[in-house]
Amino acid sequence: MGTGDAGDDSVLARLAAAIEARKDADPKSSYVASLFARGDDAILKKIGEEATETVMAAKDGDKIRLAAEVADLWFHCLVLLARHDLGPADVLTELKRREGTSGHTEKAARGGVGKVP
Repeated sequence: MGTGDAGDDSVLARLAAAIEARKDADPKSSYVASLFARGDDAILKKIGEEATETVMAAKDGDKIRLAAEVADLWFHCLVLLARHDLGPADVLTELKRREGTSGHTEKAARGGVGKVP
């Protein structure tokens, strides 16, 4: 398992702040602003592309590429969150709420149907 720094979540907060600062910039000079200018469909398309690339890296067993693809995926997810006035703190709050709860129990509470092995 990878090692991390106890302050790793601050990297997400700094990245979210940078996204927030750039979302109204000139789309010609900012990738984030260009995504915002193109709207939800462009952001969602990028998330789909990055998710696919993440799956492909995992299937290839390429750990370095996998970490890079997940970073791309997380970045674009942060852009989507910002588009909806949310940020990493909102996701962390939800994860903390779920902490200690069985995945099957949590899914059932959301109305999800799953098979228990």
